[in-house]
Amino acid sequence: MNQNKISKKCFLVLQDGSIYPGYSFGAERAVSGEVVFNTGMVGYEQALTDPSYSGQILIFTYPLIGNYGVAKNEFDKNKLSRYFESEKIHPFGLIVSEYCSRYSHFSASKSLSEFLIENHIPAIAGIDTRALTKKIRECGTMPGKIVFEENDALDFYDPDNDDLVKLVTSKKIIRYNSIGGKSKVVLIDCGVKHSIIKNLIKQNLEVIRVPYDYDFTKNIDYDAVFISNGPGDPMNCSRTIEILRKCLNGRKPVFGICLGNQLLALAVGAKTYKLKYGHRSQNQPCINTETKRCYITSQNHGFAIDDKTLPQDWKPWFFNANDGTNEGIKHKTKPFMSVQFHPEANPGPNDTQYLFAEFAKLINEGEK
Repeated sequence: MNQNKISKKCFLVLQDGSIYPGYSFGAERAVSGEVVFNTGMVGYEQALTDPSYSGQILIFTYPLIGNYGVAKNEFDKNKLSRYFESEKIHPFGLIVSEYCSRYSHFSASKSLSEFLIENHIPAIAGIDTRALTKKIRECGTMPGKIVFEENDALDFYDPDNDDLVKLVTSKKIIRYNSIGGKSKVVLIDCGVKHSIIKNLIKQNLEVIRVPYDYDFTKNIDYDAVFISNGPGDPMNCSRTIEILRKCLNGRKPVFGICLGNQLLALAVGAKTYKLKYGHRSQNQPCINTETKRCYITSQNHGFAIDDKTLPQDWKPWFFNANDGTNEGIKHKTKPFMSVQFHPEANPGPNDTQYLFAEFAKLINEGEK
């Protein structure tokens, strides 16, 4: 491990009593959260700024983290980040095997360590992340904490007990592409990634981004509804589920991604459950039940839909080729659909990016 600028000893402590010593390369503050792992080989900038990781301490299993530094957070004309998925880091902490303090990339403006410290996020290196990941795969995700004293009395925090979406949703209504947009899409912001908004704009849609608990059905004219990704247990978003049920009374297209997939299922009466250790990577194979075609997808979720609880007028749309879990649902006659994976990727393969075009097509057909 390159220990340049890594000197302060710290510890990862799991709820089961396991202790992993390492070295700090982030902010020197103790934190607690759910310990989860991501097996992606690239994209640490995008993962760290993904709001879906709020409440979690993130393990990167790839052994070289920090080698291409961190880009300057520039914004486009819509005030969306060019390189990141939001304006800040969302995981509560970071765990890596080896941190590369000497970075090299044409777009880099700072080191990963500097980026973490600016955002007050602790990070620990020098841990056997293979052994740690194997433990989580066998025992399941669990609360843990990054501390600077082995016997620190910080309580273990379980994010499933909180409404994390409240922390990451927009606090106001924001409009994008209001001049060039052909149709109006209400985006229910449960912690939306900026790349999702960009993909909707590319389809010549006006995007009206609203807080997750705002009842837009009362005073906003819209042509379709989009439900974003986000963190935590979907059952904690009872207000969002209530609003969605109103939308489903009509025939305006509805499309959800990740948490949006789970919320749509709950709104129609299906059930969700927590996965043992979740899907967090860029190489998850998903099969379309209609075409039998397999797509490689980017994912970040810890909950899934129970297929067996779907109402008769709904059907599974995708399933995971590795473990058979649900990866999408679709109404049999109405323009309602959602997927568990991330078609916008970023990072990851763009195999399923065509779904944004399909959503736009549904909107155009509904307006004829």
